[in-house]
Amino acid sequence: MIVKRIIGIFGMVCIIGAMSACQTESEVKTGQEVSASEEALENKPNIELSGDEETDEANEEQESNETNNGDVTVVDEPTAMDVVVNKQRKLPEGYEPPDLTTPNVEFHVVNNERKYMRAEAAKALEDLFQEAEQQGHQLVGISGYRSQQTQAAVFASNVDRNGREHALQYSAQPGHSEHQTGLTMDISTPQNDYALTESFGNSAAGQWVAENAHEYGFVIRYPEGKSDITGYGYEPWHLRYFGESIATEIHEAGVTVEEYYGLVE
Repeated sequence: MIVKRIIGIFGMVCIIGAMSACQTESEVKTGQEVSASEEALENKPNIELSGDEETDEANEEQESNETNNGDVTVVDEPTAMDVVVNKQRKLPEGYEPPDLTTPNVEFHVVNNERKYMRAEAAKALEDLFQEAEQQGHQLVGISGYRSQQTQAAVFASNVDRNGREHALQYSAQPGHSEHQTGLTMDISTPQNDYALTESFGNSAAGQWVAENAHEYGFVIRYPEGKSDITGYGYEPWHLRYFGESIATEIHEAGVTVEEYYGLVE
């Protein structure tokens, strides 16, 4: 009888362990899929895709969706530090931000375009990374600015790899990406294998960033459990610069950017 109980308990432990392992594997797989299409594009020697058929189709589909959806708004002040870009708000066609520069931080990218940020945001990122290092956390920049053309390729690649429904959870359509504003940087750590995964949010570095990024003007743009508001899945790696005052107000209120600006119906 004792032996049977031991075997039964051991069996339950194994089942629970297997379930946990499956959840972890699923999370890692999702994170890998999020960044896989970007990495594939970054490893290409040239991503000038103006004649790319797949990219053209993505742009045409986006234009069709916007024509059929009267809720899409073209922002009238795209250079504002507090510009809000999401699935209902897009940048002007072909928008390129001014004063792009490369912050003096460690990167793990292949394509240099991804290193750019607008000057004010770049300086803030340097300060954030420097303080993180003093606190024992080695942050690394993964993906910053993306042109509209690059974002079209990223979105099309995500659709091709994972299907449109999955792509819309983790990748913006061209013109709707915060990366195009030059005010965003995806980050990771060597300890997280430079990956963009939800596990970053549970790491010591990720938790420190979540608690302190607002002091440097950044917010976690897509917080956990808010996808019904933001339109995207949880991305603890995605930092968006708003400036210290606004970022602190958003952080202390515990709200999303959409809620803060009253863009939620």
